[in-house]
Amino acid sequence: MTLRSKFILTTILLYSAMGVLAWQLLTYNKWLFVASEVLILVSLIFTASLYASFVRPLNLIAAGVESIRDRDFSIKFMETGQKEVDQLIHVYNQMMDELREQRVTQTEKHFLLERLIEASPSGIILLDTYDRVAGVNPAAALLLQASGKEVVGKPLDELPSHWGASLGKLPKDEQRVIRPNGIETYRCRKIRFLDRGYHRYFILVEELTQELLEKERNAYEKLIRMMSHEINNSIGAVNSILHSFSYFSPQLNGDTRPDFDEALQVCITRNQNLAGFMANFANVVRIPPPVKQPTDLHQLLHSIHRLMLPSFERKQVQWEWDLAEQVPAVCMDVQQMEQVLINVVKNALEATDTGGWVKVRTSASPPQLDIEDNGKPISPEVQEKLFSPFFSTKTNGQGIGLTMIREILLHHHFPFSLQSGTDGLTTFHIAFTESTTVAALH
Repeated sequence: MTLRSKFILTTILLYSAMGVLAWQLLTYNKWLFVASEVLILVSLIFTASLYASFVRPLNLIAAGVESIRDRDFSIKFMETGQKEVDQLIHVYNQMMDELREQRVTQTEKHFLLERLIEASPSGIILLDTYDRVAGVNPAAALLLQASGKEVVGKPLDELPSHWGASLGKLPKDEQRVIRPNGIETYRCRKIRFLDRGYHRYFILVEELTQELLEKERNAYEKLIRMMSHEINNSIGAVNSILHSFSYFSPQLNGDTRPDFDEALQVCITRNQNLAGFMANFANVVRIPPPVKQPTDLHQLLHSIHRLMLPSFERKQVQWEWDLAEQVPAVCMDVQQMEQVLINVVKNALEATDTGGWVKVRTSASPPQLDIEDNGKPISPEVQEKLFSPFFSTKTNGQGIGLTMIREILLHHHFPFSLQSGTDGLTTFHIAFTESTTVAALH
């Protein structure tokens, strides 16, 4: 029962009792009966006025509650002239003004936050309470190479490409630097925020590739120059002394001279190998800017095939072709790109067992090259270190082959990747983004 109903019921019962008592006065004293009736009438009018004053604040409260429930903060009440009611109206209007102002401020901040998230060069992945993707900004969609509709609702470890494995293991409230494909470098942070009383997370992905590549390049260039200077100076002095020793060889007797000559030659050869070893490192530092000219990609590939064919035949690995019929000429530095492709093919051959194959595939629009092999797949641990200077999985590897490939392709501004797919095949992919069509070439 509402408060209004209780008031009306109480009033009816009270005036019914007063009416019965007044009726009893009629037989006792008519004038007293008339006076009681007048008194009842006056009190009834006063009660009606009191009821109106009592109900009006209730109506205001009900209307105010309804507007708040509808989140309509534009409704305000006019003062009635009654002190108590006007105090209630004043408090209500003040509260609505504050709520409206807070709502406008919150909406503006929310709108600004949305714009900042959309314009942010860093990738932002919003998560729900179950650590599933709730939304991504354009930068994150570009990194994931998928639209928001394709990833929303998915767990982190089911994100496309290498991102699932990298972000799925990201600890909460921590940051890590990841290098999922060995080339691009990202700083990822999983940050907590409060949403309607519940803890949720978002992942901030910042690309550090160019900055770290520059620092890395400066570091190993300085190291190689210092090593080359010190070792070459030592090699020159030692070789001079060794050649001086050779003049004493005729003075030795026949029994000791062969051992002396052999030991001397071993030392000289070792010095020469050490000089060549340092020269390989120095070549990475001394890569000149590319001198580009339109080049027939297929002709370049066929020349590399002729060069590498004896190695393929010795290991009994099949070279397979899958060439597009027409590929436009590509602007490149022929000597540098030839060195790149020789190293890529050589690595594919070394990774392939006897009886395997290496496939060379091209596409025309846009010009792209894939060198694929069915050798041992690249593990995730190795994937992150592939293009790091001095890193090699080979027993006698120097770790400069892929570094040189990376430097040349970066100078050419050709996007590239090296990774193993779910089918176990390993592919080195090059996209010739700055190609110029000179003529349709077969």
